[in-house]
Amino acid sequence: MKHFLQETDFAASELAPLFSLAREYKQQRGSHEQPLRGQTWALVFSKSSTRTRVSFEVGIHELGGNPLFLNRNDIQIGRGESVEDTAKVLSRFVHGLIVRTFDHAEVERLAAAGNIPVINALTDYLHPCQIYTDAFTMAERWTRSGDMARALRGRKIAFLGDTSCNVANSWILGANLFGMKISLAGPKEFAPTAALNATLAKEGFANRYQFTTDPFEAVRDADVVYTDVWVSMGKEEEARERIRVMTPYAVTGKLFAAAKPDALFMHCLPAHPGEEVTQDVLDSPRSIIFDQAENRLHLQKALMATLNVARTRT
Repeated sequence: MKHFLQETDFAASELAPLFSLAREYKQQRGSHEQPLRGQTWALVFSKSSTRTRVSFEVGIHELGGNPLFLNRNDIQIGRGESVEDTAKVLSRFVHGLIVRTFDHAEVERLAAAGNIPVINALTDYLHPCQIYTDAFTMAERWTRSGDMARALRGRKIAFLGDTSCNVANSWILGANLFGMKISLAGPKEFAPTAALNATLAKEGFANRYQFTTDPFEAVRDADVVYTDVWVSMGKEEEARERIRVMTPYAVTGKLFAAAKPDALFMHCLPAHPGEEVTQDVLDSPRSIIFDQAENRLHLQKALMATLNVARTRT
């Protein structure tokens, strides 16, 4: 059974057809085939969401399926029933499972125990749907036709702020898969973790990123400047200290100008103007944050359709 739990669950050779399908769904929205017709896909969310929930629910509907939203209080997972038993039960009812939770091990356990595709819609460790969408959004800017994945190769992305967060982890893993260079800048205490380094080594990407405490060094020659919130869900008690130590890594107009003249600015949203990024950068014509948000719909539709084909062949 093919799942999408982390970036490397798709091989580099599979990216071009996936991105091509996402582009087709975007261009033909409302008139394309509906490969999930007659199916129900469940969304099991332990964390609140705007873009992730809406894009998946709309996407399932547009592919002809029925989205079934379940928050953690709606079901017995982890309370009156084991994760494994939950996976086995849901596998008898639905055709796919989209999970947004805290512990990454939970999505791995659901995938291992069930017999339906599982998509990681965010854990505290990784956010692969966001990174694939970001890569698709970049490629969309850099190529009009042909192999979109090829447009990413050799490009440089600079990530600023909390470089140990789930989006940073996913971007380090994803950049290596996409053939990109990645440079990260943040406080030493928020450097990429040993767990992330172990994952990279397992995937054959050991030491293939740059970490620095100098934000201007990180953005030098960057094609994309990227940041994320400094205070993620569950970290609210650390807010004051996080903001204090990360303030030097805010993406200001001056810092953005130190990247390539045509560099793009990206943020997975929601943004906090005046913290991780200034309003003038968010409003820049080279800011493509709402393209990112829209493309969650199209890329995730391509993911679900592709995983559904793999499911029917199993």
